[in-house]
Amino acid sequence: MHTSKPSNTAKPFAPTPFKPPFWLTNPHLQSILPKFFAPKTPNYRRVIRKDSLDETDIAYDFYDAHPVSTSTEIDQLEETPLIVLFHGMEGSSDSHYARALAYQMHSEGWHFVVAHFRSCGGIPANGQVFYNAGDTSEVHHMLQNLREKYANIYAVGVSLGGNALAKYMGEYGDDAICKGAAVISAPVDMSSAAITMHNFLSHRIYTPYLLNPIIKKALANDITKEEIASIKSVKRISDFDHIFTAPRHGYRSNNDYYRTASALPYLLNVTRPLLLISAKDDPFIGFTATPNDVSDSVTILETDHGGHIGYLRYRSDSTQPDAKQAIGKQSKAQKFDINWVPETVSAYFQSIGVKSNK
Repeated sequence: MHTSKPSNTAKPFAPTPFKPPFWLTNPHLQSILPKFFAPKTPNYRRVIRKDSLDETDIAYDFYDAHPVSTSTEIDQLEETPLIVLFHGMEGSSDSHYARALAYQMHSEGWHFVVAHFRSCGGIPANGQVFYNAGDTSEVHHMLQNLREKYANIYAVGVSLGGNALAKYMGEYGDDAICKGAAVISAPVDMSSAAITMHNFLSHRIYTPYLLNPIIKKALANDITKEEIASIKSVKRISDFDHIFTAPRHGYRSNNDYYRTASALPYLLNVTRPLLLISAKDDPFIGFTATPNDVSDSVTILETDHGGHIGYLRYRSDSTQPDAKQAIGKQSKAQKFDINWVPETVSAYFQSIGVKSNK
């Protein structure tokens, strides 16, 4: 683990090692099974705002630590920390990792919100633009909206949303609105991630799951007959990016998109605390950052196992700690959980000075 310079905090960052039993180390099991062990969906409070282009409605799903005034006439900002989640490709506030993070952040006494990208969260995109992994302008816009009511904002990014957040932290530097961030399973080098997704198992297992929903959205959009024919023939995510994502978002090709949108070149410019979590066996993300690729503000936490947004744990006894009960596990006999990431993110935020309000 490469760590950033220590800060003046009473809680040093000392994450619990992720060590699943040998029969649960397979990266595909780690990547697929977690959705079956997620807690129930929280009772979110939904707020709708316009995107940065003033074209599409965007859903913000809040899980409040305590009631927050929705009046636009109140000038005083909410001081309780707000944790913002930027989800992965075709993710939402209902994703397994969103649910687990929501309960963990709530148990710390912090507000939590999922900021959905265009076309996600059940709201279709109205304009020509959807979302892409390098759209830091949209990330900044969403954080600006949240800053209108919240004084202390921290962020979490997962997979595609993690790359966008990491790139944002480096691109904006001291001007980044969030005071700290954590990124999980992010493809910070998108070209190598695309190649990784082309291997036999990853292509067969994950491509249909990720590609089919976004193809359906694209076909429902205002597109030409030529685009329809091209999109229907797509077999790989990189082909879709070349035909649809790149031209719709101002990139010359999928190669230009991957090169320009990748967070890796920006990590040397990060000035606020940033945690990068990834697993060496992740079947999605390709090359990851090394200590020589990042600034002293970045902490790299790389585990041997965990898959892609997985980190499924198994407990050999039936005793559930209080934290488990706090995030909605249904039974003391439940031995599987996906709480390692939420607990690690929580510990990191506390190490950079976010006070738990338990």
